Parts: sequence; C-alpha cells; structure tokens
Amino acid sequence: MLATIVRASRLWQWLLLVLTLIVLYLALSPSPPHQADLGWDKLNHTAAFAALTFSGWLGFPASRRTVLLVLVGMLALGGLIEVAQAYVPGRDSDWHDVIADAVGMAVGGVLAYLLLKLARTGPGSAPAQR
Repeated sequence: MLATIVRASRLWQWLLLVLTLIVLYLALSPSPPHQADLGWDKLNHTAAFAALTFSGWLGFPASRRTVLLVLVGMLALGGLIEVAQAYVPGRDSDWHDVIADAVGMAVGGVLAYLLLKLARTGPGSAPAQR
C-alpha cells in the first residue's frame, strides 16, 4: 500500500496545486461563494490548511526535510494570504486566521503521518528490517 501512495505522489502534487489555487481564489475574492463557507471563518481556514498539508505531505513524502519545507510553505502561504487580504475590498486581515491555519496544518500532518505509518505497518506490507 505504501508503494501505491508513494507512486501516487505526482497525483498528490497536482491536487496540492489545484487546492492551493482554490484556496487563493476563496481567500482573495472580495465575495467568495457562500457554498464554500463552513459557517465559521476559523473552520474554513482549518479545513483548507488541513487539506493542503495532507496533500503536500503525501505529495512529497521522501524525507523529513521535504515535509518540513511543505509545513513552512503552508505557514508562509497563510501569512501571505492575510497580508494580501488587507488590500482586498470586503476582506479583513486577521492574524488569528494564521493560528487556525496552523491548527489545520497539524490536523492534515497528523492524518498524513498516520496514513503513511499505517501503510508501512498494515496488512500486506513488508515486515520491518532490523
């Protein structure tokens, strides 16, 4: 199963790109579609960055350094969105949103880590070498 996930890393990378473009559109649009709203701004941020981090982690699973770069990139994206929102009519820049982004990153990262760990140790995986 791990081999399938790793082979699919190109697909996860494409998904990360598409999700990033969607998040940027929703975050920088003066009036984003109401259908994309989960009912609480902080939940919107948490869900978006959980999905981004999950797909980024699976898109670049090769090393801890790469995963760290994905996490730093996600946090930078959240900060840049808040700076840009200060200049978008009808939008507010709120640094509490970056905290919600970080919570989403933690959720997405933990889920991706657990999935990869399960894939390594689950049924049908090769036994660990000593």
